[in-house]
Amino acid sequence: MFGAKCLVYNSVCHASELKTLPNPKLFKPETCHTERSRSASNPKLVTLSEVEVHQTRKLFQTRNSSNPKPHKPMNQPLAYVHPQANVAKNVVIEPFVNIEKNVEIGEGTWIGSNVTIMEGARIGKNCRIFPGAVISAIPQDLKYAGENSIVRIGDNTTIREFVTVNRGTKAMMETVIGNNCLIMAYAHIAHDCIVGNNCILANAATLAGHITVDDYAIIGGLTAVHQFVSIGQHTMISGGSLVRKDVPPFTKAAREPVSYVGINSVGMRRRGFSNEKINEIQDIYRIIFLSGYNVSRAVEIVETTMHPTVERDDILSFIGRSTRGIMKGYSKSRE
Repeated sequence: MFGAKCLVYNSVCHASELKTLPNPKLFKPETCHTERSRSASNPKLVTLSEVEVHQTRKLFQTRNSSNPKPHKPMNQPLAYVHPQANVAKNVVIEPFVNIEKNVEIGEGTWIGSNVTIMEGARIGKNCRIFPGAVISAIPQDLKYAGENSIVRIGDNTTIREFVTVNRGTKAMMETVIGNNCLIMAYAHIAHDCIVGNNCILANAATLAGHITVDDYAIIGGLTAVHQFVSIGQHTMISGGSLVRKDVPPFTKAAREPVSYVGINSVGMRRRGFSNEKINEIQDIYRIIFLSGYNVSRAVEIVETTMHPTVERDDILSFIGRSTRGIMKGYSKSRE
C-alpha cells in the first residue's frame, strides 16, 4: 500500500502537521528521519528513537484497521470530520471534505472531494455525493433565525457536482430528499422543500422554498420553480420551464407560460401502468384541460361521470388542495 514515502497524519487534519516519512515497516532506530534532531553526516536528516518508531507504526496500523471508529471512517488525511459527527464505519470520504458536527451519514455512502456537509445533515445509506456539493447550509431566507433545522436525504440518492441543498426554517424545520433520487449538477433545493422518492432534477434545475415534488417526478434542466408550488407524481416538466402554477399528477408540462401538453404515458408504461389505466387518466385530463370548462366545473364533471379509482382520486385531491392554482390547458391560440 505504501511506496517509498507516504503522508503521516498527526490526529488533526491540518496540512501544516503532515510529515513525509518512509514506509513504517522499514522504520529502524537511528536510520529513519524527522525534523527533531540533526544527523552529523547529513545536516538535513534526523533520527527517530525507538519510542517514536513504535508510535508511528501504531499510527499506521490504526489508520488501516478493519474496524475504524464510527466518526473516523475511510477518510483521507486531508479531510476534516468533526468528532461529534455520526458517520458509519464504511463511508468513504475523499480528500478536502469538510463534515461538521450534528451530521449523520449512513453505511456505504461515498463523499467526493471538496464536499461540504454542514450541521443538521441526515444522509442515508449508499448515497453518492460528488465534488463541490454543499449540503445543509443555512437557508437563503431573511426570516431564518438560527433554528435547529435539518436536511434529510434518503437511501441510494445521487447528488452530483456543485448541488446545493439548504436546511429548513421554522415553517417545516426540515428539507427532505427521498430515496433513489438523482439530483444533477448545479441544481438547487431551497429550504423546506419536500422531494419524494425516485425523482430526477436535471442540471441547474432550481427549487425555491416550500416546494413539494411527489414521487417519480422529472424536472428538466434549467427549470425554475416558484416558491410554494406543488408538482404531482409521475410528471415530466420540460427543460427551461418557468413553473409558477401547480403541475397535477401524471402530466407533462411545457411552453411559456407552462401549460398542459399531454399525459406522461411513456413514464407510466415504464413503471407498469396498464393501457386501461393510462387511457382512464387521459380521459380525466381531456375533461379538465381540453373541454373548455373552468377548473371547478371540470372537477364536478369528473366526479360525477368517472368511476372512482386511486388515480382519479389522486388527481382530484391534488387539484382540491392546490393553493396557487393548476397550470392552464394548452391551446393553439397560445402559439
